[in-house]
Amino acid sequence: MTLRLKSLSSIALTAALALGGSLAMGQPYDPGATDKEIKIGNIEPYSGPASAYASYGKAQAAWFNKINDEGGINGRKINFISLDDGYSPPKTLEQARKLVEQDKVLFLFATLGTPTNSAIQKYMNQKKVPQLFVQTGASKWGDPKNFPWTMGWQTNYFSEGKVFAQAILDNQPNAKIAVIYQNDDFGKDYLAGLEAGLGDKKSMIIARETYEVTDPTVDSQIVKLKSTGADVLMNLSTPKFAAQIIKKVAELGWKPVHYLCQVSSSPGATLVPAGLENSVGLITTGFFKDPSDPQWKEDKAMLEYHAWFKKYLPNADPLDTYYLQGMLNAQTMEYVLRQAGNNLTRENIMKQAASIKDLQLPLLLPGINVQTGPEDFYPIERLQLAKFNGKEWVLYGKIYGN
Repeated sequence: MTLRLKSLSSIALTAALALGGSLAMGQPYDPGATDKEIKIGNIEPYSGPASAYASYGKAQAAWFNKINDEGGINGRKINFISLDDGYSPPKTLEQARKLVEQDKVLFLFATLGTPTNSAIQKYMNQKKVPQLFVQTGASKWGDPKNFPWTMGWQTNYFSEGKVFAQAILDNQPNAKIAVIYQNDDFGKDYLAGLEAGLGDKKSMIIARETYEVTDPTVDSQIVKLKSTGADVLMNLSTPKFAAQIIKKVAELGWKPVHYLCQVSSSPGATLVPAGLENSVGLITTGFFKDPSDPQWKEDKAMLEYHAWFKKYLPNADPLDTYYLQGMLNAQTMEYVLRQAGNNLTRENIMKQAASIKDLQLPLLLPGINVQTGPEDFYPIERLQLAKFNGKEWVLYGKIYGN
């Protein structure tokens, strides 16, 4: 049966009735839950080299503000505590300890970054506190056997790397590929997926360059890659560096087929700083409707999104699609909380998160849904290619993935 966001209230009522009992009889609660409140922890890079991603946390706070204005979830208001870690793993661990041990949140939600989430994964699982819908696509977030309290959300980087490989094999079968990637789990996951997707043709990759998140620029790496004669560039980097790469490629007059990882595809966060004229022809993947795409201009869900955005994020950039992704993630979390009813234990929250069946959020692309299971901790697993025309991303081709 297909479940849609608009039916969440009726689903929640059914779930609450099925639980039996009442608030007067006392409900099963863990720290962070009461009759009136659900306390959620979050960690974002509001400062530092990945601060472009701060839009995620701002959007999630705005969505929960909307929920609270409408009466909360099952009569409980969301207390969303979002802290800055500067994209520094030691700081992430410090903030996670504060949220769990001092603020006593029910769970962590949408903590951002691969190296930062890696720093707290063991801690969260030892504490048996959900680390839910982490805002990073590393494949390690889908390992329920070893880390049953950690779950991803977006399509994982390994799978996206395989999609890029298939696209190259389909469209540039004789390509000479140059790759630039971040020297950590984030970049290595993408590279591993690309190589796996190319299979016995991975020798098509003729050059690889890395960068550290602390590097000031990646200009020298791009100069090296151009000198190899590569005609396809895989840009597997975070927004700050992705913008530098796009700009430097244009400055050098290099004209490769330029693939850009989805997490750096935001027009507002990456393409505008890089120069929209320099971004024409970029290819990425997508799983949600782009606010800048005219085909969704009169789409009901997009009109509702713009109304929400105007009310709750009045000074934000509507071209920054990280806001939309943050909202979609928050909607997924809302669904789980409504399904949990009055049984607000950490164990039940995790159980509900691993029991999502064909949830169709209105701003996901047609044919893409949210689905999980006890052995499937990858909620979104489908992608479609898109090309930037100077104004917006234009979808094309088939949907890849499971």
